[in-house]
Amino acid sequence: MCNITVHGIGATDRELDPGEHLTWVSVAQFEQVLDAVSGRSDVRITFDDGNASDVKVALPRLVERGITAEFFLLAGELGKLGRVDDTGVRELLDAGMSIGSHGWAHRDWRRIDDAQAHEEFEDAHERLSAVTGSSVSRVAIPFGSYDRHVLRRLRDAGVTRVYTSDGGRARPEAWLQARTSLRHDIDADWIYRLLDPHTPLVLSARNSAARAVKRWRG
Repeated sequence: MCNITVHGIGATDRELDPGEHLTWVSVAQFEQVLDAVSGRSDVRITFDDGNASDVKVALPRLVERGITAEFFLLAGELGKLGRVDDTGVRELLDAGMSIGSHGWAHRDWRRIDDAQAHEEFEDAHERLSAVTGSSVSRVAIPFGSYDRHVLRRLRDAGVTRVYTSDGGRARPEAWLQARTSLRHDIDADWIYRLLDPHTPLVLSARNSAARAVKRWRG
């Protein structure tokens, strides 16, 4: 399974965080990716951060191609400038999309105190569940930063699936799912290599080793 992460598309009304532009793509790049994955059962599309482009740009293009995706929202940012609001969440759900949690305030989960952890793992889920009308139990880890302590907290919180930013492919039903983020400089060759199921063994081994280190560090 190839999991792809989208952050932002096209123009935005808000000031981007330092380095955030590196994972921002043009509308044309996004459409190129969608056309390449359309009809493929071995690809999942996910969105992080809850940017307004999720609804304004991505949603109509997903619907046009019959593609469903999962949107991981920042509960504490809902309705702010350049972000998805409650109405947008309902639009996503009405179109058959899924909603997950990206936490509360886009913090590094390896470096939070107990009060912040409560916001990230409990308040965020409660807020998103209230907006969606159903339990939200899947998460995407901000910055892809995790260790064994973060994973234990997620299991204790009843999270049913965790998406990372480790890159590489994933077993379809695994609890921990690696993803690859779109970047500002992607092109047709990059997309082709990403979707090639015959990943070079050296690269595959490197990704697996990196994930193992993250799971056990702390």
